[in-house]
Amino acid sequence: MRNRSVPADTVLPHITYSDVTAALDWLARTLGFAEHYRYGESGRPVSGAQMYLGSAYIMLKRARPGSATPAQIGQMTQSPTAFVHDVDAHFKRTTSSGAMIVEELHETCYGERQYGVEDFEAHNWHFSSACPGCEP
Repeated sequence: MRNRSVPADTVLPHITYSDVTAALDWLARTLGFAEHYRYGESGRPVSGAQMYLGSAYIMLKRARPGSATPAQIGQMTQSPTAFVHDVDAHFKRTTSSGAMIVEELHETCYGERQYGVEDFEAHNWHFSSACPGCEP
């Protein structure tokens, strides 16, 4: 079988969701991710999937015994950052979808323009791009 995953020198975060199909839909509709592939047994809930946004890839996996989503445990577990070409346009798309913004769009001291959003299972995401007015 040919490996359909991303190159071996890429960090690929695995993010837990209670419903991978719902996550695929929300991440595509709200944040602009596209599905690369999904897997699982036929006739059963999707076990996992891989999505991408530009050159950023993520792996979704279904919560199993011993794992949980941030919403299930009541605390943040990670905060993935995806770099996008036009973070202002991405922010507009995300806010117009009604997503919960946890960090307003701003310029950072390290030369990026970014914002933070919480998904439907309480994962905190950051989206960023180099800001034109920032010093390198």
